[in-house]
Amino acid sequence: MAGWQRGGFLAERVLWIAVGVVLVVAAHLLPALVRAHSRGVRAVGFLLWIGCIAATCYGHAVFFLMAQKHAGELRAAAVPAVTTKGRGMAEIARDRADAVTRLARTNARRCVEPCMSLRAERTAAAARIEEFDTELAAARRAEAAQDRVAAERAAALADPVTGALTAFEVTAPRAELVTGLAFAGVLEAVACFAWLLALRPSDVTRVVTESPVTPAQQESNAAVTAAVTTESHVVAPVVTAAPAPLLSLPVFEQQDDVTRVRDAVARDKLRATVTEIRKFLGCSQSRAAAVRKQLEPTT
Repeated sequence: MAGWQRGGFLAERVLWIAVGVVLVVAAHLLPALVRAHSRGVRAVGFLLWIGCIAATCYGHAVFFLMAQKHAGELRAAAVPAVTTKGRGMAEIARDRADAVTRLARTNARRCVEPCMSLRAERTAAAARIEEFDTELAAARRAEAAQDRVAAERAAALADPVTGALTAFEVTAPRAELVTGLAFAGVLEAVACFAWLLALRPSDVTRVVTESPVTPAQQESNAAVTAAVTTESHVVAPVVTAAPAPLLSLPVFEQQDDVTRVRDAVARDKLRATVTEIRKFLGCSQSRAAAVRKQLEPTT
């Protein structure tokens, strides 16, 4: 909208809109795209981002100010107009001055005998002055109504919020500009932060459990056999079970647990059950089951 309002010809408006789109996209995506690069690239990207943000906020401010202007014009058009009839106050005042002068001249004339014509002329001049006074009062009321309507239209043209800022000795145009730039800055900051979160590098975390579980392959009711080997060619005992998942542990860690459990069982401090082994080692159910399987040849 700001680009459309800036341009005159259609081609100019289209180019302004294209430039605005490029600046907005760059302002949104530059922080998220350059943060994985070197410090020099980030510095250049930061300078470009500042320029894009400034240009984008300026375009937003243009749109906000134009929108406020159009809204004010609509509010002002809704104020009822006052139509005045009759002459203006200047013309009425001029005619009244002539009537006063004529009355003064009439009063200055003297008659020895009763002069009916002079008396009638004085009465007519006084009536004329009263007529002008009445017309002048009506003209003043009409002018006051016009001033009142003009004040209402001026108040309607101003934004209600920015108009309240004038109480802090801030002019209305400056208040509108500051609020427009503030809205634009907040809008672009939210957009940049949202893209920064959306385009963050995916962190691949490996969840290491206490007891790695190796799923066994089973066929019908056949037995499952698995062997664990290490770099020192130490082979773990073969575990044979009914068709069920095979639980295996690293050899050295498993042998250490088996030794501890075997010694505790030999001293009658522990029963060779999965529950007791789990409590004794403080491990998971799967590890306790694996250790219990290692104890089967001796128990």
